[in-house]
Amino acid sequence: MDSKSNKAKSAMTGEQQVEVFMQKLEHPQKQEIAAVRTIILSANKQLQEHIKWNAPSFHVDNEDRITFNLRGKGYIMLVFHCGAKVRERNGEGPIIDDTSGLLEWASLDRATLKFTNMADVEDKRERLTEIIRKWIAAASNE
Repeated sequence: MDSKSNKAKSAMTGEQQVEVFMQKLEHPQKQEIAAVRTIILSANKQLQEHIKWNAPSFHVDNEDRITFNLRGKGYIMLVFHCGAKVRERNGEGPIIDDTSGLLEWASLDRATLKFTNMADVEDKRERLTEIIRKWIAAASNE
């Protein structure tokens, strides 16, 4: 990317970056990505978006909390995290109580959630919304 492209990208808002990204995206699960993006943005009004790791990412006060991983074959993945820096946690267990059973824990403050198709997205919609709300509340209190 040349310096003109970098300047143009940096002049865009995070939402504009994601809109351009989505327009150009060639991915077999583009519809699922768009649907999950809508769920995330509607789950918590504090969330803002931008591009991180070559995918849409969602943050609160410039601290990333949820990021798409689009490199899988046959699925898309959300990575739930507490920003770039590992922090000491006071709690003994995972950052949230995942009553949905959907999260795969990588560490006490990092988890993933996969979607395989649109029916899977719809099936997980309500539980995803609850996870997002819990995650944002817990990560903001860290």
